[in-house]
Amino acid sequence: MARKQSITKEAILQAAFEMTRAEGLTNVTARRLADHAGCSTQPIFRVYSAMDELYGEIYEMAISYFSDYYANFKGVDQTPFVNLGLAYIQFAEKEPQLFQLLFMGEKRNGHSLIELLNGNGALVKEIGKAGAKGSDIFMKMWIFIHGAACMVITGDYDLTQEQTKQLLLESYRAYAG
Repeated sequence: MARKQSITKEAILQAAFEMTRAEGLTNVTARRLADHAGCSTQPIFRVYSAMDELYGEIYEMAISYFSDYYANFKGVDQTPFVNLGLAYIQFAEKEPQLFQLLFMGEKRNGHSLIELLNGNGALVKEIGKAGAKGSDIFMKMWIFIHGAACMVITGDYDLTQEQTKQLLLESYRAYAG
């Protein structure tokens, strides 16, 4: 008798992450995940004591994904917060389900928004480039950046990357005074 093929924890997590990217975390249920991974629910509950444990790992994977996305974003300007803003807004466009999970949900798996943005020290560098008023400028810029990204999610943002860049530059200059 042939031995049944076993599914690994990594394969389950990868399948759950793919589902999250496509459909959002709320659609990752044990049954749907089992169908997607090509297994029964038994292997899922063999490696995860509860779905919340899996959700926590998906969240951490999403954090790492965003951090890598930002690290690999090709910068277009040296002005503080411009590249961060462009990358964040573009992430909302390209990965709406992950964006909503990370930046629009109430739960952040124990992470603050600042921690999520500061992957690889990116936010600290941007604030440092802005000088003594960097933290104050960041908060003002962040309202625009996050608002624009949320408008992408709702389908209400239709500016080009160049138009967005110009708005970010103008905002920074106005706040930096």
